[in-house]
Amino acid sequence: MAHISYPFKKTSKAVYQKPASVVTEDNIYWKKLGSPVLVKEFGAIDYLDFSPVEPYYFAATCSVRVQVYDPITKVVAKNISKFVEAAYGATFRGDGRLLVAGSEEAAVKLFDVQSKNVLRVFTGHTGPVHRTLFTKDHVKVLSYSDDKSVCLWDIATEEKLATFAEHTDYVRAGAASPISPDIILSGSYDHSVKLYDCRSNETVLSVNHGSPVESTLFLPSGGIFISAGGTEIKVWDIFNGGKQLANISQHHKTVTTLRLASNNSRLLSASLDRHVKIYDISTFKVVHNIDFPNAVLSMAISKEDDTLAVGMIDGIISIRKREKPAKQSYEKRGLLKFVPDHVQTSLFEEDKQDLSKKISFKTPKGAEYDKFLRKMEFTKALSAGLKTYVATKFPEKTAALIQEMLRRKVLHVAMDGLNEKDIGTLLKYFKKNLGETRFTRVIIDAANVFVDVFENQVKTFSELNLWLYTSLMKEIEEEIEVCKKVSELEGTINLLMAGAQISNTSDTVDLNDTLAPSTKALKEIVIDV
Repeated sequence: MAHISYPFKKTSKAVYQKPASVVTEDNIYWKKLGSPVLVKEFGAIDYLDFSPVEPYYFAATCSVRVQVYDPITKVVAKNISKFVEAAYGATFRGDGRLLVAGSEEAAVKLFDVQSKNVLRVFTGHTGPVHRTLFTKDHVKVLSYSDDKSVCLWDIATEEKLATFAEHTDYVRAGAASPISPDIILSGSYDHSVKLYDCRSNETVLSVNHGSPVESTLFLPSGGIFISAGGTEIKVWDIFNGGKQLANISQHHKTVTTLRLASNNSRLLSASLDRHVKIYDISTFKVVHNIDFPNAVLSMAISKEDDTLAVGMIDGIISIRKREKPAKQSYEKRGLLKFVPDHVQTSLFEEDKQDLSKKISFKTPKGAEYDKFLRKMEFTKALSAGLKTYVATKFPEKTAALIQEMLRRKVLHVAMDGLNEKDIGTLLKYFKKNLGETRFTRVIIDAANVFVDVFENQVKTFSELNLWLYTSLMKEIEEEIEVCKKVSELEGTINLLMAGAQISNTSDTVDLNDTLAPSTKALKEIVIDV
């Protein structure tokens, strides 16, 4: 009888597409900001602001000083430390020659950037001043204070020109109109954003943001402003009586800073959730996202998007410098209208090729473990699937191999023949990927097999492997406890929902008595989880 050979079926693995696998013009453009350079300061980075003129220095306000950095060398070019208590919100004037900052001392100080000398001290606030700005005409200064007021100061005479005390809580945000020196904006922790006309010293518009307001800005037209507070960013139309045009909710923690970029075609938002998100101003959709290692308190971007500076709560400043000249990048994005379409396309394709070289990954040369599976050499197959390159770069391949061995009921055979090194690698893989929802079920099943195989050999493990085994068991127990708590929570919620459905019955008193212990239990479970 002739022997018939069938082709060997390769181990199938689930394909998990990466969220950012689609390459867009914005992905390419913003990735050119390059790798971050981290600079450590003393104290949280309260505020960052770029000089609008070359060489585009940026001021970092932290602790009791203002540090002026050179974005090219990433070192401090000037140190302004004329403060007794904490400094806040240092901002450059439009010509880059003057810098104004608030302070915990309730004073507003004006500095000459070149000499670092104090030119003016504006006094009159009774609480710390957290934000300061120059008006459009460059001859007046705005200050926003915890004494719930907004003040307008004349630089030449050092006199207070106007005071607006309409808020009922700290005022920590504001903006000066880009089209008029007499129109100003303020945002407060009382949830309101107010628009003032300095000519009549009146409030001309007030809107409710719904959360303490952390940042505000005008769009270049001057007819629309944006407020950020809580997890939401809201867009308001001034000429339509403060009508809300959009509500953006892409962050899951407090939004701390708003900025405009890319010739005012992009909006940037920074948040305590460690993300900076970039939106298309025409649609308010997210076009790019940048992650940071800690909660972001402040952010600024230079002219033509050459440098992005981000200040974190732990005193770290992340500085990203663009790899190529920004003007060329503007042309590639079509923001300079005189660039012909065919040139834009060719430049974009060139960039796309450059980026594909950077983000391409080497795939393993064939699946070595499949060759061993075919020969029924299960231990060698598992060892091949646990190789550092495969298990680290392609954890889904290792999971698929383990799942296939579980299906064939040969995983215990494969594990039984592993050497000490491979046992350690397997335990590391379990620990690293236990929290990954796509692998959790497979890893728990495989861990059960591991315990069955090595239960009597655990004491003979090396010190490292014994620690890995012990910590893995502890993590699995914690995972099981969480699952139990969630099940209890689900049961309690179902009981409350069932009670709500029959709440219109006559026995309301008895029902409330029944639900009271459940409500108490629900609170306890939620706190535990």
